[in-house]
Amino acid sequence: MIIDDPGRQDALAGGLRQLNVLAKQLKKYRKEQGALTLASPEVRFHIDSETHDPIDIHTKNMIDTNSMVEEFMLLANISVAKRIHQEFPRVACLRRHPPPPALNYEPLVKAAASKGFDLDISSGKALADSLETAVIPDNPYFNTMLRIQATRCMMQAVYFCSGTLPESDFMHYGLASPIYTHFTSPIRRYADILVHRLLAAAVGADATYPDLLEMKKLQNICNNINFRHRMGQYAGRASVALHTLLFFRNRVVDEEGYILFVRKNALQVLIPKYGLEGTVWLKSENPECPEFVFNEEEYSQTAGAAQFCLFDPVTVQISIDSSNIQHQKVQLKLVKPEIHGFSVPAVAPSSTPPPGFDTEASQHTIKKQRIE
Repeated sequence: MIIDDPGRQDALAGGLRQLNVLAKQLKKYRKEQGALTLASPEVRFHIDSETHDPIDIHTKNMIDTNSMVEEFMLLANISVAKRIHQEFPRVACLRRHPPPPALNYEPLVKAAASKGFDLDISSGKALADSLETAVIPDNPYFNTMLRIQATRCMMQAVYFCSGTLPESDFMHYGLASPIYTHFTSPIRRYADILVHRLLAAAVGADATYPDLLEMKKLQNICNNINFRHRMGQYAGRASVALHTLLFFRNRVVDEEGYILFVRKNALQVLIPKYGLEGTVWLKSENPECPEFVFNEEEYSQTAGAAQFCLFDPVTVQISIDSSNIQHQKVQLKLVKPEIHGFSVPAVAPSSTPPPGFDTEASQHTIKKQRIE
């Protein structure tokens, strides 16, 4: 990359490095204000150029330049939100993220407490600071899993017309910003087009029209955008599920994972390599399998000498359950720790690439939910 190449000392490289320094300062300021850094990995599928089947799947790593672009996009969105609200205080199209009720945090607080951490949820800043210090050196993925759980405690961010709410409710909790909107992606979001029209009118580059300045109509549009956004999220998740199913259709693999939730009859396991979350059902028809005992206070399951607690590492076997051909699904089975009568034997690792592997295959990136 240009920004990391010591041999590049031209004006372009120098400008990018200066922007990166500014972006880090902006990020530092946001964190000081209480902005939350929550885990939301992107899943990337490598698609065969001929069959269009997924031939590889992994999570996308974020690099400095991703963060740099994100910081300036956030700055643009906040700046534009302030400008259109100043010019059109009753009909600005804004985006808010309400703080979650304390009850939402209960699973997160209990999960952290199980590992000896006391999370302060009194404010966004307090939560951000608590998450920053919740680190287990022997379990480097613990903090990421805690942030994933924190993401699930959050409320949904929504678009709204500024005249329908008092300014005290404009707050974007996740970004710790008193006002926010979406401006930077008009090619893929209709809300951004509305914001562009308002900004153009605010700076004198274009004229307004009656529908743009009618509060009730704008709020109805915002309601519809919020609905369509939720439907888009559902479609995205369904697409990830479909491509994951296609990827593992002819494969059986063993992978390292971590216990994200402990249920009465199951373990919810996160597999970082694939960004995949699945369920290991704690039931067996084998009479030699010991009984699983659930401890609701400790969020643990015990079977014989084996104990499963939140965030513990496990090895699981990933395959496809085709018992119902119309409802095939990804299934996880426990490999390690070994429990006689329950665990399955490990599969032999394969050193050959999967059939049809194409190193020039196209890449499809599918985002999971992110609060913005």
